[in-house]
Amino acid sequence: MSVQAEAIAPRRKLGRAASKFMANRSAVLGGVLVVIFVLLAIGAPLFATHDPFQTSFTAIRKAPSAEFWLGTDELGRDIYSRMLFGSRASLMAGVISVAIAVLVGVPFGLLAGFYGGWIDAAVSRVTEALLAIPFLILAIALAAFLGPSLTNAMIAIGLSATPIFIRLTRGQALSVKTEDYVEGARAIGLPNVLIMTRYIFPNVLPPIVVQATITIATAIIAEASLSFLGLGQQPPNPSWGSMLNTAKNFMTQAPWMSVFPGGAIFLVVLGFNLLGDGLRDALDPRDH
Repeated sequence: MSVQAEAIAPRRKLGRAASKFMANRSAVLGGVLVVIFVLLAIGAPLFATHDPFQTSFTAIRKAPSAEFWLGTDELGRDIYSRMLFGSRASLMAGVISVAIAVLVGVPFGLLAGFYGGWIDAAVSRVTEALLAIPFLILAIALAAFLGPSLTNAMIAIGLSATPIFIRLTRGQALSVKTEDYVEGARAIGLPNVLIMTRYIFPNVLPPIVVQATITIATAIIAEASLSFLGLGQQPPNPSWGSMLNTAKNFMTQAPWMSVFPGGAIFLVVLGFNLLGDGLRDALDPRDH
C-alpha cells in the first residue's frame, strides 16, 4: 500500500463511521441531548433567571409560574436556576471521573495485556477483586473515607470505575498484540513502549471511547446518589442529587421539587447511553 493510500484509508473509515452514526436516529438523539445539557451547563449564568443562592421566605415552595419557571424550593430559591448550575456538578463529575478511570486503568490494562506473565496475573487478580464489589457500594465507601465534597466524590467514582477500563484494555491488547503488524514491529527491533503506543493503543482506543461514553452516564447517576447521601456536592452549592434529597421531604406538598431534577438526570443519562450505543455501532470494526 502506498503512503497516499495509507493516509486516505483512516479518513475513509472515519467517514463511513460518521455516516453510519448519522443514520442512527437514536444515536443522533442522544448526541443532541448531550449537547443541549453541555450548552446549558456552560451558559448557566446567561440562561439563569434568578440567583441560584438567593432565598426568599415569601416564595417558599411556589408552584411553576411565569416568574419561577420550575417553581421554588423549601427556601424560596428558583429551581430552574439551581438546576442549571447543578448540571455543572453532574456533567463535571461524569467527565472527570471517567477521565480518572481512563488515565489509571488504560496503562495498567496495556501492561497486563502486552507483557502477560506475573504482571498480568497481579493486575488481573486485583481487578477481579475490585469488580466483585458492586460499583456504587465501592464508590460510597471511598467517598465516605475521603470525606464529603464534589472533588472527593469524583475521585471515588473514578477509582471505582477503573477496573472496568483495566479489564477492557487488557482484553483488547491481548487480541491486538498477536496481529501481524505487531509481530513485524517486534521483528525489526522496535522498543516495547513504542509498540504499545504506536501500534496497540490506537487499535484499542475505539472500544475505550465507547465504554467511556457509557460510563459517564453511570458516573452521573453515582454522583447524584452520593450527593443524595450527603457525600457529594455540599450545600448551598446546587446538585441534582442534593436537590432530590431535599425534595423527598415534600413529595406531596411540592412534587415539582423532585420531578424536574429527577427528569434531568433521566434525560442526560439517556443521552449518554444512546450516544454510547451509537458510537459502538459506528466504530464496529466488522463493518469497516
